[in-house]
Amino acid sequence: MNAPWIAVLSLLLLMILLGTAAGLLCVEEGWRHSSSVERTAATLLYYAKKSFYVVWMMLLALLAIPLCLLKSGGRDVENMRIVRGMVAHVKYPLGLRFQVSGRERLLAQEGPYVIVSNHQSSLDILGMMEVLPDRCTMVARKQLVYMGTVGAVCWLGGMVFINRGRTQDAKTAMDEAAATMLSERIRLWVFPEGTRNKAGGDLLPFKKGAFHLAVRAQVPVIPVVFSSYGSFYQQGERRFGSGTVRVRVLPKMETAGMTAEDVASLSEKAFDTMRAAFLDASNIS
Repeated sequence: MNAPWIAVLSLLLLMILLGTAAGLLCVEEGWRHSSSVERTAATLLYYAKKSFYVVWMMLLALLAIPLCLLKSGGRDVENMRIVRGMVAHVKYPLGLRFQVSGRERLLAQEGPYVIVSNHQSSLDILGMMEVLPDRCTMVARKQLVYMGTVGAVCWLGGMVFINRGRTQDAKTAMDEAAATMLSERIRLWVFPEGTRNKAGGDLLPFKKGAFHLAVRAQVPVIPVVFSSYGSFYQQGERRFGSGTVRVRVLPKMETAGMTAEDVASLSEKAFDTMRAAFLDASNIS
């Protein structure tokens, strides 16, 4: 790592420490009654952590590119093992912890399947890497491939890119993904909400693409739920503290024998099951 990178990362880590220290000082000195001081400390910590997260992930991606090329020679889902290993530590400087339950459901399931999970922010990637099984990659919006080193690693990891603005293109991509799942025996991770749910108080309505994919390939759907980030992360309020995310891997939903007519009911069942788990894991009544 060259000197400029070391300087940038050192500065960001210093900002995180200063932001944390300012927040602690507010408590120690009784300054919590001063909303302006509290807000300034919280905002400083927010921007420090966000900047560190973006810069560090871009740097990790830069380091991962040659490793992926050496391991697989190009685009290959096996490269996600490298991504999973390199990202595992990022939660610590951000002050995040993950409590996982039901991981054995992913480990016990053989062959292809579709994982569906709720989507709150770019921090989801950290929770995803806590439980990501082997030979699993993501379905993501097409714009992600143009995001510099991160986009390059996503492409090398075999991610399926879809254009959500063009329904026919998205449908074609999902049909091709179903064929690839079966021929290469891979697993696909999909966010059925279709966009980030920044409010975090409930789930957004599900789009049916993930369930069309599972039914077309006749593979199980395994729901994964991340609890709400609302207690420690609020983008609108510029707040990014420390916290624990509860990750729940729920029982699989079989699709054997289902047809396109069953997709709507499958989507509704997944939504109801995941919503109940989300509200319970987030302690939302």
